[in-house]
Amino acid sequence: METPPPAAIEVVRQFWRLMGTNDFASVASVLAPDFVLEWPQSSERIRGAARFVQMNAEYPAHGAWRFEIHRLFGDAEQVVSEVSGTDGVQSARPISFFRVQDGLIVRLEEFWPEPFEAAENRKHMTEPL
Repeated sequence: METPPPAAIEVVRQFWRLMGTNDFASVASVLAPDFVLEWPQSSERIRGAARFVQMNAEYPAHGAWRFEIHRLFGDAEQVVSEVSGTDGVQSARPISFFRVQDGLIVRLEEFWPEPFEAAENRKHMTEPL
């Protein structure tokens, strides 16, 4: 009897755990052969695990990347994550949309919002986080 593939949420949790090891080649173990990453904000597409590994290995980091999962939810094939990532100098909080099939990530679409200052005209109604 064949073992069923892991749940999509567990695959994405493993993706972030592996990303946090900074051994980006190990991340390829959860990526499908036809994996595609898209960054709509910069109009970029990366095809294949090898390119994904290369991009992360060549990214100009100041130290080891650390990731913290804030939210992770989904169904049998679609998972959304909100994480914080930092290399000790750079920090980001991407929102990532994963599609998982047969226990592997086939598609990842990410949005990297930039932080911004609160508008003066609403400060009287808000409080800082």
